[in-house]
Amino acid sequence: MAYLKAKNGPLADKRIELSENEMVLGRSPESDLQIDDYAVSRKHAKLIRSSNGYLLEDLKSRNKTFLNDVELSEGRHPLRNGDKIAICDIIFNFYDETTGALSDSLDGSRINVFFDGSETGQSTIVSKLEVGNTMGGVHLSASPEVKLSALLEITQALGNALSLDDVLPSVLDALFKVFMQADRAFIALVGDDGVLVPRWSQARRGDFEDTIRISRTIVNHVLELRQAVLSADAASDQQFDASQSIADFHIRSMMCAPLFNASGDPIGVLQVDTTERNQQFTEEDLAVLVSVATQAGIAIDNARLHDEALTQAAIKKDLELAAKVQAGFLPHERPHLSGYEFYDYYKAANFIGGDYYDYLPMNNGKLAIIVADVVGHGVAAAMLMAKLSAETRFCLAGSEDVAQAIINLNNRMAGIALDRFVTFLLVVIDPANHELTVVNAGHMAPFHRKADGSVDLVGEEFADLPIGIMEDVEYQAFTLQLQEGESLTMYTDGLNEAENGKDELFGIDAIQEIIEQHDDQAEARGKRILNAVFAHTEGQDQGDDMCLVAINRMSAV
Repeated sequence: MAYLKAKNGPLADKRIELSENEMVLGRSPESDLQIDDYAVSRKHAKLIRSSNGYLLEDLKSRNKTFLNDVELSEGRHPLRNGDKIAICDIIFNFYDETTGALSDSLDGSRINVFFDGSETGQSTIVSKLEVGNTMGGVHLSASPEVKLSALLEITQALGNALSLDDVLPSVLDALFKVFMQADRAFIALVGDDGVLVPRWSQARRGDFEDTIRISRTIVNHVLELRQAVLSADAASDQQFDASQSIADFHIRSMMCAPLFNASGDPIGVLQVDTTERNQQFTEEDLAVLVSVATQAGIAIDNARLHDEALTQAAIKKDLELAAKVQAGFLPHERPHLSGYEFYDYYKAANFIGGDYYDYLPMNNGKLAIIVADVVGHGVAAAMLMAKLSAETRFCLAGSEDVAQAIINLNNRMAGIALDRFVTFLLVVIDPANHELTVVNAGHMAPFHRKADGSVDLVGEEFADLPIGIMEDVEYQAFTLQLQEGESLTMYTDGLNEAENGKDELFGIDAIQEIIEQHDDQAEARGKRILNAVFAHTEGQDQGDDMCLVAINRMSAV
C-alpha cells in the first residue's frame, strides 16, 4: 500500500492511504485530500497510480508544487519511496510499502535500500543472539574483550557527532572499521507511524552495486524478537528464497541487529553484508555487531532528540517573531475620545492567534471599533487575521456607509476562497451625537448596560452570516444612543467558552451577570470579567484565543 505521511500543518503525523487511482490534493472540500491552508489552491496537485508506480502532477496551482525541493514543471513526474512533496508550506513524504525502494537523495544515503515485502518460508539462519533489556538498560552475552574492542571503535567514531545526519554515517564508518570484510551496510529506523524506513546506507567501494535488497521478514524478526541474526550464506538461506535479487547480488553473508534507545525500546535495525564467500561473518562477529548496535542505538536516539530539540527551538523562535509581527497589527494605545473611556485585552491560545480587534479613526471624525474572530487559531488563523486587518481598513476608508463597507469587505474576503470564515463585529461611535452604529457579521452581540442597570444584547436580530462564507450578503446597520454612564462590552468566544476541569463552559450568562451587578469603569469591568473567567478555568490551559473590548461613556462632572 502506498501512502503519504504529513510532516506538518493541519494533517501533521497523519498517514493518508492512496487507495484511489487518482487523488486530488487541494483546499476545496471536494478534493480527495483537503489541505486546510489558504495558500493552497482549491485543486493544487494530483497523484496518479500507473502500471509503473505513482506519478505527481501540479494542477497549475498558484503557489506551485515542489518535489524534493524542485518546482514541478508541466506534466506528470514519477515518485520514489521517501520523496518529499511540498504543497506551499505543507510537507508530505511519499512511501510505497510494495516496493520499499528508497530515494538516493533521502538523508544523504549513498545507495538504495529495497525492502522485499513478500512472505518467506522457514529460516536457515545459522546463529542468533538474544538482546534484552534490564532495568531500562540493554545487555548482551558476549566476551568483555569483544565488547571492549567494538565499543572503543564506535565511541571514537561517534565522539564528535551530534545531529542524526552526523551520527548515521559515523555508525556505518565504524562498521567498516570493525568488519574489514564488510561490503555494504544500512540503518533503518522506526518512524512515528511504526513503519520501518531505511535512513542511511553505505558501500565500502564506490563502484559497488547501487541497491541493497533485504527481507522485510528478517528485519521484523530482529525487531519483534529482539534477536541479532547471522546468515552464513545468504544466497542459500531459505529466508531469502523469495527474492531472486539476493542471488543476483551474490550476497554470501549478512548480519542484522536491533537498535535500542536508552530505555530499552527498539528504534531500528543495523545490517551489514559481504559478498566474499571466503570471508563470511562468524558468531564472534555477531557479538561484536550487537556491541556496536548497543552503543549506536543510544547515540542515534540522542541525536534524534538533539535534532528534535533544534527543530523545536527554531519553530519557537519563528513563532515568537510571528507574535511580534502580529502585535504590530493590533492597537498600540487606546483611543483618546472626549467623554469616553476604553479597555481592551488580547491573548492568543498559542504564540499567535486568530482573534482581532482594532480602533480606526474615520475621515468624518467618527471612531470605528472592531472585534473579530477567525475560525480556528494558530498560524493560518493569524495570517488570515492580518489579511482581514488590511482589508477592513481599506473598506472603511472607501465608504462612509458602514454597512456597505462590510458588504465590500465580505465580498473581498469571500472572493479569495479560503474556505474559512470570520465572525466580525463593528461599532462606530459618532462623538457629535453619541450615536453608535453596529454591524454584526455572525458575532456574539455586544452587551449594552443602560443607565438604570439593565443589560441588553445590541442588535442581535440584525446579525447576519460571518465574513467569507458567501458573496453579496446584505449586512444591515443598527443604531442606538449611548447615554451618559452607559457602556458596551464586546468579546470573542474564547471567554464564554472557556472550560474548567469538569468541561463546563463559563457561559454568556455569566458575563451578563457580572455586567448587571457592577457599575464599573471600562477597565474595572473588563478585568472583573477576565478574573472571573480565569477563576473558572482553574489553571486549565487556554483552549482558544481571548479578546475583550469595553467602552464607557463617562458621566458629565
